[in-house]
Amino acid sequence: MAQLITQPTIVEAAGNKPKQIEEFVGRVNTGEESMSIARMISPGGWVEPEQTPEFRETSIVLKGVLRVECADGVIEVKAGQAIVLEPGEWVRYSTPGEAGAEYIAICTPAFSPDTVHRVEED
Repeated sequence: MAQLITQPTIVEAAGNKPKQIEEFVGRVNTGEESMSIARMISPGGWVEPEQTPEFRETSIVLKGVLRVECADGVIEVKAGQAIVLEPGEWVRYSTPGEAGAEYIAICTPAFSPDTVHRVEED
């Protein structure tokens, strides 16, 4: 059965600067636990704490550049590109460019603060 999602829910973001997370599908907006889909609007200079999530995360960059630090090194994901990180991989996301980035994040199972395992920064 089709389900129209008329609007996302704004979810609080981690990091050194305000980032907007618009969750369309997920635990907060629809109660979905198997997957979450959110649009991220990240300012230039934003850095998220490092994490080792229990979920698979696919990020599709729509505008700007998303920097992904992981075990494979530093990967610059540009508009029109995507990156997939498997559960249990160490990662730190940032948008160091002046323009920031806009991207879609898809997590399976759905994102949860209890399963992201962020390192608390001093």
